[in-house]
Amino acid sequence: MITSKQRAYLRSIAQNLEPIFQVGKNGVNDNQVAQLIDALEAREIIKITLLDSTPADKHTIADEIAKRTDSDVVQLIGKKLTIYRKSTKNPKIVLPK
Repeated sequence: MITSKQRAYLRSIAQNLEPIFQVGKNGVNDNQVAQLIDALEAREIIKITLLDSTPADKHTIADEIAKRTDSDVVQLIGKKLTIYRKSTKNPKIVLPK
């Protein structure tokens, strides 16, 4: 679990990131979860676009993604979701205390 200070720091990092994944009408499937886990291991923080055709509420989708990838939701603004998970092999981001 990340603190509000850490969340604010991660938001500042994510400000310049471009979304690298999309969730559409099929929702979140196992293949996407595997790709998200790989991306989180490599980058630690990623942005995801939630398309208008997403079957569930954006908060439900965000919670599902965070739960299935064992990550934290940094922010959800409009249709953009940002998640963070510390890399187990090569951590790059140092969070403030």
